[in-house]
Amino acid sequence: MIIPRIVIAGTHSGCGKTTIATGLMGALAARGYAVQPFKVGPDFIDPTHHAAICGRPSRNLDPFMMGEEGVLNTFKKACAGADVAVVEGVMGMYDGLEGADTCSTAHVARILSAPVLLVVDVKGMSRSANAMLKGYASFDPSIRIEGAIFNRLGSQNHKKMIEASLSVRALGWIPKRDDLEVKSRHLGLRMAGELKDKVRLGDVISKYVDVDAIMNVAKAAGPLPGPARDATPSNSVHKVAIGVARDAAFCFYYQDNLDLLSSVAQLIYFSPMDDKLPDVDALYFGGGYPELYAKELEASRCREKLKKAIDDGMPVYAECGGLMYLCQSLAYDKDYRMAGVLPARAEMTGRIQALGYVKAESMNGSIFPEGMAMYGHEFHYSRVTCGHDARFAFRLLRGKGIKCGRDGLFEHNAIGTYTHAYFTREFVASLISAAELYNKS
Repeated sequence: MIIPRIVIAGTHSGCGKTTIATGLMGALAARGYAVQPFKVGPDFIDPTHHAAICGRPSRNLDPFMMGEEGVLNTFKKACAGADVAVVEGVMGMYDGLEGADTCSTAHVARILSAPVLLVVDVKGMSRSANAMLKGYASFDPSIRIEGAIFNRLGSQNHKKMIEASLSVRALGWIPKRDDLEVKSRHLGLRMAGELKDKVRLGDVISKYVDVDAIMNVAKAAGPLPGPARDATPSNSVHKVAIGVARDAAFCFYYQDNLDLLSSVAQLIYFSPMDDKLPDVDALYFGGGYPELYAKELEASRCREKLKKAIDDGMPVYAECGGLMYLCQSLAYDKDYRMAGVLPARAEMTGRIQALGYVKAESMNGSIFPEGMAMYGHEFHYSRVTCGHDARFAFRLLRGKGIKCGRDGLFEHNAIGTYTHAYFTREFVASLISAAELYNKS
């Protein structure tokens, strides 16, 4: 299988790779290419910007959660019908898990056998930028850095000073412009749908970057490792319906999870703030920003109906923001009543409480079988306080969770967890089985 592809890496976090990656996607799309976007790592927010520009869902590529084969399979499946794939990296190019190569941008580039463009922030540097670039290019000979994009350039004279000692060809020179930066908040950049009066990044990239040369680099990537991926859609009959909460409060979802669910169930999207509870057999609440919409969630007609459905046995899986919504209350600027399902209280803390990968296994008592493995990620600025008799669905082999290395607080068939899980077929089969039992009850 051959697909033109390019990885946009950075020297460090904050160097401008998100701006340049999304801008390149826009510039290629403006030339008529069907662009398939990807994001290295577990991030939920950058992919919303990719999708808004490309008109195709952006996929996460994460070796910890998916395995190397999973990364390759997701890439091949998602690239069906695309002319070029653009992969935005994570952190600095060689920054991996616990100081190793694993899960780094370089690791994913190697899995995909993809060429790399390195974004270099040259603010405050001239000739030193090339010394740094040369180090990146020679650090791992298996990584092909085919060009550099120099960001936050101060002037034409600044450019000349860098050009005098280039060791890797320059494919772009982007001047320092404050309007190119996307505003952030506690969990990262703002979601794509929240931004108004957005700068047309594709136009900026087209002006300052050699887009045609980058496309030629992507076309020279060669065949992907392994056999071609069979992208034939499933024709299975959907026996259950799953409601997926999706609005400004619940907006963190891995596209692969939704695809896997939709292959075995009908998905019905709804807003817990604005809609009534849908007539379904199970519910899935992703993460997001329930604290910003606590007033609306408290006042919604969905809240009390949800508790009744769970008391009647409806299976519910809720992650992070979804966990907070299932609690008795959520403290932000004041205490807000939530769904009242889980015997716990959530509160925003103003500082980070957990950040990193999670490896877990299920315990007896919940809808998941004993010993089922789960991989995911946690990132939150809240904490959940629950009673000493709290019951948990998962013991953590890695990660923090809710309490004492436990995650997945549950009542009846409803589970609330801080882990954003990457779904496996066993995970989904368990959820579907619980939904079928509820449907027949």
